[in-house]
Amino acid sequence: MARAGVTVERLTVAAADLADEVGFEGITLAALARGLGVKDASLYAHVRGLAQLRARVTVLALAELADLLADAVAGRSGKDALLAFATTYRRYALDHPGRYTAMQQELDPAMASTSAGPRHGQLVRAVLRGYGLTDPDETDAGRLVLSTIYGFLGLEAMGGFSHHPRDVDTSFARAVDALDHALRTWPRTGTTPARS
Repeated sequence: MARAGVTVERLTVAAADLADEVGFEGITLAALARGLGVKDASLYAHVRGLAQLRARVTVLALAELADLLADAVAGRSGKDALLAFATTYRRYALDHPGRYTAMQQELDPAMASTSAGPRHGQLVRAVLRGYGLTDPDETDAGRLVLSTIYGFLGLEAMGGFSHHPRDVDTSFARAVDALDHALRTWPRTGTTPARS
């Protein structure tokens, strides 16, 4: 790619693609410069350094996944919304392992507040509205849903399920079934209206 074609957006996407290939920690400015056909120093016209570039990959991944999740749950409720949310999350993590790892990185408060990270929480709450939950139950249930998904994906990424013949897709479907049951039978403790 010619030097004139490098923009901060293209550089961020190239870094995200590289993360998916070699892992988030494998992103280097030198590798990106080689891939883009430019000198390392020219990248500093677009980013201050590797830390800022990695933060931009995190912001990109959060936005991509938020858009996918919003499309997946639109017009759905209850278990249909939960299943769409969970399977979309998992599919993104499997298809984009470097981007998914990037989403686990902490952003500075200014970047975090303007990122799509808060949309993820809003989408979880949208799913939980189909179960009639209000705070504090909604918060507790949201934490359970996200912990289950994150935990499953973390173990799957580490190869934690590879030594057992049970189909991983089936186990994930059963986990979503169990979440649905837990949400439908959630013991109500709160009477405060849910936050937006």
